[in-house]
Amino acid sequence: MFVSYLILTLLCFQTAVLARPGGESIGCDDYLGSDKVIDKCGICGGDNTACKVVSGVFKHTLTNLGYHKIVEIPEGATKINITEMSKSNNYLALRSRSGRSIINGNWAIDRPGRYEGGGTMFTYRRPNEISSTAGESFLADGPTNEVLDVYMIHQQPNPGIHYEYIIPGDNVISPQLLAHRRPGEPLNGQLGMPESTSHEDEDLHRETDILTGQSAGTFPVIQPGRFPSHQPENQVPAMQPPRQNREHNWKQVGKTECTTTCGKGSQYPIFHCVNRITHEEVPEGYCDSSTKPIPEEEACNLFPCPAFWDIGEWSECSKTCGLGMQHRQILCRQIYANRTLTVQQYRCQHLEKPDTTSTCQLKICSEWQIRTEWTSCSVPCGVGQRTRDVKCVSNLGDVVDDEECNMKLRPNDIENCDMGPCAKSWFLTEWSDRCSAECGDGIRTRSVVCMTNHVSSLPLEGCGNNRPSETTPCNNGPCAGKVEWFAGGWTQCSTECGSGTQQREVICVRKTEGNFDVLNPYECSYLEKPPSQQSCYLKPCGSKWFHTEWSTCSKSCEGGFRVREVRCLSDDMAASTQCDPQLKPEEKEPCNTQDCVPEIDENCKDKYYNCNVVVQARLCVYTYYKTACCASCTRVANRQPGFLGRR
Repeated sequence: MFVSYLILTLLCFQTAVLARPGGESIGCDDYLGSDKVIDKCGICGGDNTACKVVSGVFKHTLTNLGYHKIVEIPEGATKINITEMSKSNNYLALRSRSGRSIINGNWAIDRPGRYEGGGTMFTYRRPNEISSTAGESFLADGPTNEVLDVYMIHQQPNPGIHYEYIIPGDNVISPQLLAHRRPGEPLNGQLGMPESTSHEDEDLHRETDILTGQSAGTFPVIQPGRFPSHQPENQVPAMQPPRQNREHNWKQVGKTECTTTCGKGSQYPIFHCVNRITHEEVPEGYCDSSTKPIPEEEACNLFPCPAFWDIGEWSECSKTCGLGMQHRQILCRQIYANRTLTVQQYRCQHLEKPDTTSTCQLKICSEWQIRTEWTSCSVPCGVGQRTRDVKCVSNLGDVVDDEECNMKLRPNDIENCDMGPCAKSWFLTEWSDRCSAECGDGIRTRSVVCMTNHVSSLPLEGCGNNRPSETTPCNNGPCAGKVEWFAGGWTQCSTECGSGTQQREVICVRKTEGNFDVLNPYECSYLEKPPSQQSCYLKPCGSKWFHTEWSTCSKSCEGGFRVREVRCLSDDMAASTQCDPQLKPEEKEPCNTQDCVPEIDENCKDKYYNCNVVVQARLCVYTYYKTACCASCTRVANRQPGFLGRR
């Protein structure tokens, strides 16, 4: 009995070791002096070869706001890690297949912390929203006992969600599942498997007697709080307990303390071995361990815990410098049945409500500084402009980009300046070089305009009415005997619309008294000859059809076709849609409709009887076959243009 008690104690110790939290390797047979550890998928002494790592990145582009499913975590998953790849305004959410929201459900954002769900405990992390660039994450050791769905509450572009978890390979049974399963429950989901056929079950209960050092054999499954009803034959106990009889039985003497003070906890009945008559407690060895009742969980402290204010993280400061504002979410929450529920705010009215807004200042803003005085006005009189140098300076004295200062408060760095009225004077050009007449009396001209001057020493009385003359007489000598070009009148424009040309006669003449003598053009070659042709434009023609020349005929006989391109163009040669469709020229027409008359070449004959095979095999492209089967190849070539060139 004592050895059985030791074995029971060791098994309980093993269960406690297996349930130890953390991601490090965990010893599973420490009490045997072994160095076995639990691998990544929960196998005692495993080498991770039975583990299957599932990982990936959800990078889909989402458009609609709200919940979007990312990944499904299967039952039995361990080492679960769901991490947002960078900080965003999105949130991760977790929900069971039964419909229960575990984290961030029903549009309520939970605080970072630990949340129970799917048979394991999830750690929800949301790094500091101001100082950190890391995203949110869910972490859990597992294993899960149901399928869980991970969602993203989409509010801005998805930065990417990395997910990873481990599931055991086929036909692998975790000792953690063995240690926590109920009596008679199938192993690893395999119905009808006898407990005695499981190798893990045998290894879990095969012990070495710590007193004798001998193998204790295989023990039956021991339930907590019970002793085996018999000793194995090869087991020699160190001490014998009192003989069990009907004078003693098991009696409930109380209950354990409730695991929580509110919000639904758990407690278990406590059974002791007592004298049937006197009800005096005696050592448990006096009672039959096989008849000891199994403590069943009972709910306690079912009333909800007092409501409390759940305070979210502060948002980023609304301004990068100077006085700004930041906000945080405040929710009234209550804990019940290991779940944190969002309730109406009136339930927290007995508590002082925390502030939801606060002022913040990340640094002192930069300020505008005027570095120079105004420059001189750009004009000596009238209205001009002047400038000065304005810079944005940080609180350390460094010149920074203008965007770091308040643009609404920027001093002007340019303004108008009025230097008073300017004087007005007559401005004149030089006289023209050429006289208006080649011979005889003519005139020369100049331009005269009244304008304001910028020289302050001039008088300010204005231009007045004494406008200077714009013409002056000139004379290039008598016209008699002078040689010159004489131009006749222009002909009509060559087109009725659009761009055309027109001509005129230009001859060399000598002027005499009342007459002209026509000379050889050579006599006037030293003079500039007037143009005899110029372009003309009477009116726009509008859009017209233009076409290219016809292409060559596609066949030399027996009916081919030729094509050309037709376009509608406007006066400026741009594509237009204003042409009359009924006047559009044809783009395709037949040609060479005459029958083909083969030219008989006496030297072109088939030298073999099976030249039809050469034609069918398309061998006429080769010189040897084309010569040996000349008639057949030529006949096919005339019937199919381009045949000989196809290869």
